[in-house]
Amino acid sequence: MKLKLLVVLVAISLVSCKKTKVEKEKNKKPNIVFIFTDDQTYTSINALGNKEIITPHMDKLVKEGTTFTHAYNMGSWSGAVCAASRAMINSGRFVWRANKFRKNWYKKDSVSLSKSWGKMMEGAGYDTYMTGKWHVDAPANMVFQNTTHIRPGMPKDAWDHATMVKKFDSLSKIEGANSADIMPNGYNRPLNENDKSWLPTDTSKGGFWKGGKHWSEVLADDAIGFIDQAKQKDNPFFMYLAFNAPHDPRQAPQEYVDMYPLENISVPKSYMPEYPYRHNIANGDDLRDEALAPFPRTEYAIKVHTQEYYASITHVDAQIGKIIEALKKSGKMDNTYIMFTADHGLAMGRHGLLGKQSLFDHSMRPPLVIIGPDIPKDQRSNADVYLQDIMATSLDIAGGEKPTYVEFSSFLDIAKGERKESHYDAIYGAYLSVSRMIRKDGFKLMVYPELNKILLFDMNNDPEEMNDLAVDKANKAKIKTMFDELLVLQKEMDDPLDISGIYNEFYKN
Repeated sequence: MKLKLLVVLVAISLVSCKKTKVEKEKNKKPNIVFIFTDDQTYTSINALGNKEIITPHMDKLVKEGTTFTHAYNMGSWSGAVCAASRAMINSGRFVWRANKFRKNWYKKDSVSLSKSWGKMMEGAGYDTYMTGKWHVDAPANMVFQNTTHIRPGMPKDAWDHATMVKKFDSLSKIEGANSADIMPNGYNRPLNENDKSWLPTDTSKGGFWKGGKHWSEVLADDAIGFIDQAKQKDNPFFMYLAFNAPHDPRQAPQEYVDMYPLENISVPKSYMPEYPYRHNIANGDDLRDEALAPFPRTEYAIKVHTQEYYASITHVDAQIGKIIEALKKSGKMDNTYIMFTADHGLAMGRHGLLGKQSLFDHSMRPPLVIIGPDIPKDQRSNADVYLQDIMATSLDIAGGEKPTYVEFSSFLDIAKGERKESHYDAIYGAYLSVSRMIRKDGFKLMVYPELNKILLFDMNNDPEEMNDLAVDKANKAKIKTMFDELLVLQKEMDDPLDISGIYNEFYKN
């Protein structure tokens, strides 16, 4: 009898202890896990409409939370669009002010470092962790408490920037010279179906294979290690997990490449051999992203690059699955928000382009998903947001007050279904001094200053941006209204580019 009583008391004690741990977890601030990919466009997830790609774990994220169908990168002052996107995310500042502010980080200014995302989360009571691609001027180990395997902008390949600048300079002085003659291995490929000069599974090429284990797999290992470390502590945690993939060189194990036979891959609806204005928007032969495939583009080349892109994404997807499983096993999942996005999109053959240095949706618009307590499952929001809103959203989740210098807005209320409309009257976009954009009420207006050219797209009826409405003078009033609104946005952004005379010049022609 005494033995039975002892067993009952022990069982009650264990249940009570387990319940206390669960209650304790629920009563503390929620954990936040930020999963970040590179160069991943919105249409690269099966659950978001691309039935050619295999992304079971990203699909689960979509089904478990709210997806923003219109999240945008604000733009870039540099061809390294990822660096600008990350500077905005980690500073909370709009594009041109982020460009100025980041220079203080480079100097390791302590006040400026204290205003970084990681430091603000630490100030809110979070243990902070970071692994993977950083590409921000601030030293990662001065922003996060725990760091490992901090990666550069991209895995090293055969393209050396300084060397290529000299080669293109020399080439420009030779009449009739062809840029194909100076391309390093891994670029200007494939020339035809027999071109096997570079393969995504070849570990001798370095890149993601440098160190012996694929970088995406190393990141998953790091994340699982962080989770094991964090579950031993009582503090809430903030994890910044940044994959370099699917950025080129798009390398993946053979089994992932084999998932995508070329005959099963479609070319994009907006495919074209060459974009007619590419040289006027800084997308020439010397732009590294565009040099990856030959000009003019061929359907075969685009299919090969898409195959490698999809394989890289599916490989990342498998690593995300490992991270989610580790969170579930840790007992922390029910009190954790997961935010998933990429730094921008990627053209991958659309409009004859390959990179992200344009203001078309394929290059500006990544997936953006949030799951967590009180977030409705399998919900879509069409509200226009910036992907950089993620930082303000995390501060909102943490229960802290957003500092005045954080210019981006929290989308937590939209994600929870408490608000439907965007926090922004319009979406602004910029790339160098060669293009500007405003998106409002389902229309997008783009400006190419070098050409005094304006383009207008009806995004609801022409999401591929193939039908330029600006050629029809019946749309002149609409264009004037949106152009003037773009000028107002430029002032708000401290945009240094003067485009005010372009409207009149455009209608002279």
